[in-house]
Amino acid sequence: MVNDTVTANQTETVLRAENVSVYYGDFLALKGIYIDIPKNNVTAFIGPSGCGKSTLLRCYNRLNDLIPIFRLEGLISYHDCNLYGKEIDPVQVRRRIGMVFQRPNPFPKTIYDNIAFGAKINGYKGDMDELVERSLRQAALWDEVKDKLQQSGLAISGGQQQRLCIARAVALQPDVVLMDEPCSALDPISTLKVEELIHELKKQYTIVIVTHNMQQASRVADYTAFFNVIPTDEGNRQGYLVEYNRTENIFQNPQEKATMEYVSGRFG
Repeated sequence: MVNDTVTANQTETVLRAENVSVYYGDFLALKGIYIDIPKNNVTAFIGPSGCGKSTLLRCYNRLNDLIPIFRLEGLISYHDCNLYGKEIDPVQVRRRIGMVFQRPNPFPKTIYDNIAFGAKINGYKGDMDELVERSLRQAALWDEVKDKLQQSGLAISGGQQQRLCIARAVALQPDVVLMDEPCSALDPISTLKVEELIHELKKQYTIVIVTHNMQQASRVADYTAFFNVIPTDEGNRQGYLVEYNRTENIFQNPQEKATMEYVSGRFG
């Protein structure tokens, strides 16, 4: 089991977890996590269900705060700033650290307003038409919807809806984009388009993706963290970080037996 902080070579660290444990009430769901997320790279979290991948992901933009019994111990920092400091506004955190969810969730608004809405409520003063076009281009969606901007965002295909949600996230000009199994509800062709998009987006953003698809992790991620679970005396499942390294090392030369067994399909 990896106990030391893992730093991705000499790349600038954007997000850092130091001895992070997550509780839901008295239940310890995720224990003792040390991990550095490098700038302008894709980091994948893999592991079996219940190992804490999504739990840790949601710690980075404080979405777990919405769960009344959630409690975090340890330190999560963003550019060396404690994200859970008393002076930190979670809403501002979510502006800098965007989120794309498992299932596409466009607003029940036009395609245009899906992009413009967040910018408007955050006081954007620039050219809204330009922002909408730029965001849709960044999400590789502009050519498909440029003549449909006043149609509902719910009227396009599932794959297009997910790219619309990515466009909506990048319209706020975040630093980090978190993706929680963004392709699990998509067909193979749409999945390929999103994966190609992820490769493009990392030129401007730091990306962390949770995926159950190991082939996807091997295709899109520069670094991969493998999480596992251990049963507790109370019959619960406690997550922990087993190994974190460059993706090719995790899949071709893992240092831990559990990692080797997982990536070779022996359990999961």
